[in-house]
Amino acid sequence: MSAARALLRPGDTVDVVAPGFRCSEEALQGGLQFLRRLQLVPRVPADLFGPDLLCANTDAHRLRQLRAALWARDSRAVWCVRGGYGAIRIIEPLRKLAPPREPKLFVGYSDATTIHYLLNLHWRWPSLHGPLLDRLGAGTLPAEDLAELEGALLGGLPRITFTSLVPLNRAARTKRRLRSTLFGGNLTVLQTVLGTPLQRSHRRILFLEDIGERGYRLDRTLAHLAQSGALAGLQGLILGSFVGGDDPDGENRVAAVLERFAQAQSFPVLGGLPAGHAERQRAVFFNSKAELRCGDPAELTIDTPVLMRR
Repeated sequence: MSAARALLRPGDTVDVVAPGFRCSEEALQGGLQFLRRLQLVPRVPADLFGPDLLCANTDAHRLRQLRAALWARDSRAVWCVRGGYGAIRIIEPLRKLAPPREPKLFVGYSDATTIHYLLNLHWRWPSLHGPLLDRLGAGTLPAEDLAELEGALLGGLPRITFTSLVPLNRAARTKRRLRSTLFGGNLTVLQTVLGTPLQRSHRRILFLEDIGERGYRLDRTLAHLAQSGALAGLQGLILGSFVGGDDPDGENRVAAVLERFAQAQSFPVLGGLPAGHAERQRAVFFNSKAELRCGDPAELTIDTPVLMRR
């Protein structure tokens, strides 16, 4: 992939949105400085933050800002400042609209899982499960992850490879190649899609991560996904980081719960992808060509998508 076909180029406008929680003004300015260091031009709504019971602004303001960013013809990307909670409150009006004619890059994770789901399974856009601007502004992303992110965005990196994935069941240890695309994100947020008009059938590879959920809560959520039929047709499941989740007795049963779930599945389940809420936060492109090589060791390769420019 040449720089001429890069997702972003110096001088491109990036719309900044806050569909969930707000961040501090200092964190926001740090994120904007990160974009400027990449020679990108951040565009921030004057009313990005405002009074609300829970979120960065009222539902009406956040919906208007996100819609304007996704439909803007003069920007190339939409980047979330923070996760938290809020996207599920504004996703239904977007779902009812016909998508813009030309896709652009959307970047975020955690609460943004709801938006990824809309873009990937309804609009058929690729998107990037990647660092939020408040994290990038704080400068805490590992250097190798930052270099990978910049390479994928600005050119020279045609694909991202994840090596040493850990097979968690027999299907994952059986040598085979699966060619598909990824979707997913935060497990708890993804569960909120079930039973809503946003839910769609799929035959893809699911990626999941989470934070602060104890073992029994993860077990309950995974059982709900399975019993609802949401896992039907999956080609595979890849687990990212699952942070925290200690029980009151000091034990952490998260890994054991995930392993037990994996062993009960007929599709390949693999762990160890360094993305999510932990220190490592590698770039994971959704709805872009991917190849999963099962076996031990296992490997995942995802192509950097190409978005045509006017």
